[in-house]
Amino acid sequence: MHRKKTLRRMEKALIGRRGEQQRLEQIYNSGKNEFVAVYGRRRVGKTYLIREFFHNQFDFYYTGIYKGTKNEQLKEFARQLSDYSGEHQQRTANWFDAFAMLKKYIENLSAKKRILIFFDEMPWMDTPKSDFLRAFEYFWNGYASADKRIMLIVCASATTWMRDKLFGNKGGLYNRMTNVIYLAPFTLAETEEYLQSRSIAFNRYQILEAYMILGGIPLYLSMLEKEFSLTQNIDRLFFVENAKLKSEYKFLFSSLFNESSMSQKIVELLAKKAIGMTRQEIISALKLPAGGKISTIINDLTDSEFIRQYNGIGKKERETIYQLSDLFSLFHLRYVAPYNGNDENHWSNMTDSPSKRAWSGYAFEQVCFHHIPQIKAKLGISGVESNVYSYKNSDFQIDMLIDRRDQVINLCEMKFSLSEFEIDRQYDEYLRHRRELFRNFTSTKKSLYITLITTYGIKRNQYWGNVQSEVRAEDLFM
Repeated sequence: MHRKKTLRRMEKALIGRRGEQQRLEQIYNSGKNEFVAVYGRRRVGKTYLIREFFHNQFDFYYTGIYKGTKNEQLKEFARQLSDYSGEHQQRTANWFDAFAMLKKYIENLSAKKRILIFFDEMPWMDTPKSDFLRAFEYFWNGYASADKRIMLIVCASATTWMRDKLFGNKGGLYNRMTNVIYLAPFTLAETEEYLQSRSIAFNRYQILEAYMILGGIPLYLSMLEKEFSLTQNIDRLFFVENAKLKSEYKFLFSSLFNESSMSQKIVELLAKKAIGMTRQEIISALKLPAGGKISTIINDLTDSEFIRQYNGIGKKERETIYQLSDLFSLFHLRYVAPYNGNDENHWSNMTDSPSKRAWSGYAFEQVCFHHIPQIKAKLGISGVESNVYSYKNSDFQIDMLIDRRDQVINLCEMKFSLSEFEIDRQYDEYLRHRRELFRNFTSTKKSLYITLITTYGIKRNQYWGNVQSEVRAEDLFM
């Protein structure tokens, strides 16, 4: 396989993911044994990236069976190995024998070529009492790790499994991975590029709204059809009979989390609390026991990027705030879950409704948190060391703070509007009063810059000059 030629071809076929493609290219050509883990949210395009980048030219590829039994997994493993080897492979009774068959097959491959092995959805192979992980450890440590030809890629959406069984492994796989690649949802810029590649002629406002609903998830974006408007597309995906994404929310939880019911309850609780909640507030609201189990579930949701956590300036760890950040879940809970099925033009008929305005404001805030590098670039502080927080106390809250090493804190306010945002006298007083409250509560000596992040910018009037910096939605497309 001529790798430079492949990379050039794939840059044309794959939208975005250029950094990931370059890393895969470097790893493939490293000349040494490689064990690569690729992880990220379900539907984000992990399998697509690996299969398209390598043109499906694997020496062995196996994907776990969702809710498959041990015997079903082993049967399919043997069948796939038969297809790749050209020789019939008898299904074994255990994973140790299955990996022994894989070893024998690899030993017969050319000694001069890179051997590419891809295990997709690895957590699904690790069924209860199957000894899959022990067998895999033995295969890797006892044979594969010593063969410089081998590049093994494992992929999973169950971030918790990856964290506990691979990244945090204290046994035979401790510190064995040579590379870890995290695949994030598309940015707004990548979303725009992807839609343009499919001749979908949305303007940037419409792309932003699509992102607020679908969250930059490639599979969901692939379901948009160019002959329909955005609102028509959303109706078709969520509100018509047998809509493609109507049941997606429940599948996400059942396929990702062992405690799917409790995970859903936490997400649904946070969907009603835009400002977020502490761990103790979550426990109290759901009447849960304050044990380690709830911490594990919260960590799982955070790792899988359904919720985000933040500590305010000067706040203690127990005051950590958890906030729903998954845009797809937010939209589902706000509009799809309560839908009664009587209006197939449900979204089209909600134009500029109070409910939509409230959702838009919160969703836009979360989009901004997904685009911190772009905001910093617009502010000209990409090279300045900084931390991003939110701040909340009993008197007021600030959605985003950029606390900079150069003795400045940007107090960011996000405003979603259909035109230029106009600051009136009352809002100007509110911004300045809040700035002084923050200064007094935190006793900070840093300069405090009021920063507005809006869809179309700030209307120039007698008050706009009191804002030190502004970021527009189009700046998030950088």
